[in-house]
Amino acid sequence: MRPDPRRRRTAVRVARRVGIAWLALSALLVVPLRWLDPPLDAFMIEARIAAWRRDDRHYVFRHRWVALRSISPNLPLAAIAAEDQKFPFHWGFDFSAMHAAYLHDLDSRRIRGGSTISQQVAKNLFLWSGRSYLRKAIEAYFTVWIEACWPKRRILEVYLNVAQFGRGTYGAEAASRRFFHEPASRLTPAQAALLAAVLPNPDHERAAAPSPELERRRAWILQQMRDLGGPRFLGVLDAYPGRRL
Repeated sequence: MRPDPRRRRTAVRVARRVGIAWLALSALLVVPLRWLDPPLDAFMIEARIAAWRRDDRHYVFRHRWVALRSISPNLPLAAIAAEDQKFPFHWGFDFSAMHAAYLHDLDSRRIRGGSTISQQVAKNLFLWSGRSYLRKAIEAYFTVWIEACWPKRRILEVYLNVAQFGRGTYGAEAASRRFFHEPASRLTPAQAALLAAVLPNPDHERAAAPSPELERRRAWILQQMRDLGGPRFLGVLDAYPGRRL
């Protein structure tokens, strides 16, 4: 039976319209956030709904947006040192880190992430928790959009304002005031390294009472911060500002 040319043309038209609509929606979601600060992200909403469903009266949501210039340079440096040392130079993906994480996960019960800061921003803003190939594919798609539309400093600013630093605590300002009773602008290298050390497991590690393992990770991050050259390393973000519209 020969395929109906009219049905084929209709399918092509529908597929084209769906593709155009998806691209338009993606642009509508990503491009304005280059200038507009999101009040919440998907992970914050998911956590608050989960606490409401559990009737968890001990859950306290803490979040306050601040500009990157109002955050001590020690914290962006610590985040890069801990999470993504190639952040200023890549286009959203560190394939060597992803490969190393894949090999590690084959032989370990403890999953190690290989996501870049850009990927984590895409995940936190638009996606849900959990692991699946579908989620990783959508994360990669939005990572490409973010890298194409935002400069590196904006990506870092959003990351430091939406990252979870403790149960119910999101962003540098809320974390700094909760754990150190100081604004984020006054974070010392040791304090910044401790907050960065919490990032891989913020629901279980506590900056207010760091475990020996957390202290070891903080010491490692402090050494990495020194090896990168200290806060002056952040000047490289202006040399590799990201792709602009």
